[in-house]
Amino acid sequence: MSAEISGFRRFLHWGPITALSIIKCITLTTLYMNSMWWPPNESFAAFAHQALFLLLSTLATFNYIMATVTGPGLLPKQWQPKDPKDTEWLQYCKQCEGYKAPRSHHCRKCNRCVKKMDHHCPWINHCVGWANHAYFCYFLLFSILGSLHGSVVLSCSFYRGIHRYYYLTHGMAYLASVQFTIGSIVMCILGMGLAIGVVIGLGMLLFIQLKTIIINQTGIELWIVEKAIYRRYKADSYEPFVYPYDLGWRLNLRQVFNDECQKRGDGIEWPVVKGCDQYTLTREQLAQKQEKRARTRVYKCISPVSGRWMPICSQGWRICINAPCTDEPRIRLQPDDIIKVTRFRRHWLFGERVPSELEHTAVAQKRRQRKGPIRGWFPRRSVVAITEMPDSDSSDDVKTIKTSTSNGHSHGKQQQRNGLSKKYM
Repeated sequence: MSAEISGFRRFLHWGPITALSIIKCITLTTLYMNSMWWPPNESFAAFAHQALFLLLSTLATFNYIMATVTGPGLLPKQWQPKDPKDTEWLQYCKQCEGYKAPRSHHCRKCNRCVKKMDHHCPWINHCVGWANHAYFCYFLLFSILGSLHGSVVLSCSFYRGIHRYYYLTHGMAYLASVQFTIGSIVMCILGMGLAIGVVIGLGMLLFIQLKTIIINQTGIELWIVEKAIYRRYKADSYEPFVYPYDLGWRLNLRQVFNDECQKRGDGIEWPVVKGCDQYTLTREQLAQKQEKRARTRVYKCISPVSGRWMPICSQGWRICINAPCTDEPRIRLQPDDIIKVTRFRRHWLFGERVPSELEHTAVAQKRRQRKGPIRGWFPRRSVVAITEMPDSDSSDDVKTIKTSTSNGHSHGKQQQRNGLSKKYM
């Protein structure tokens, strides 16, 4: 999806359509049932009660729209630091043809580098990052409060409705105000279920968001810090990793929630703790990338891979039920394709396909390329390991095609050994 999608077109996606439909379904159902349970024209308290619900619903919708329209803040294409010498501490993005600023990451769905990227949210059809993090959290908060309010109204209305006959036969007709039809009772049950689901689901998400904001980390940076700690533990290093952006919970909250409802600064330079600099985290990322390249293994495709998420027909049910639980893409492969693998599972591998000479020629001549991503997961049974590994920094095709297996029996044993080996992340 292109990052240049703007305004109204960004809402033409299953995520925003579903999210807005749920919000409006809960809102309209609650208003309808509340008009029978506690009509707003009955008293000032009833009017204030309904006005509060409408306020929460309006605030949730407003912050949702702002989070989607504002966006996370995209790093300009071909971006470079002011001092060219600083490029040695930064990662280069081939897709954006520029360097990644500190705390920036490339989103494969937006196809752009995003400032302080937390995650890509399909419900807003955009990333959550530097510019819209506050709007996103406010949307979660007001959605939870509004849905909690709505669930109370719908629960009380449902109770009144199913006990209507009891109230009428026991002289309490003033309580028999909720009169159900088949359509209204279905609406009430559906709205109540959606409201409770929103409270639980978004409540957990808001808890995670606030937990990371308090320590001034994103979801991606949490993973980077975990690997940094493990790297030092594995190397018996006594020098702990100091996360450079944790300024204390008060300052961390102020970086997200301020009067402008947007992070201060430009999303590129950040205040850091004493003893750190702007490139403390990026240097750690480069070191982790270096270790990742060191454990890269090269495989050759021996049977076609469709690139489907559930390849039952071509791979069987066992491969499908053991698929990795991630939204990362699956790649298509053809026999003799070469793949650099960095992550290993018993039935699946994650790696990047090495473009062939024919593809390089097609790119140079601006001809049609092979469809689908070149980096993602694929079934282990469709490839065999190659004994010689190419230079990880080179983009040339692999010249050595000697495989580590000489026949089908040894190939099966090799797969068993690989399945029992350590799972690299």
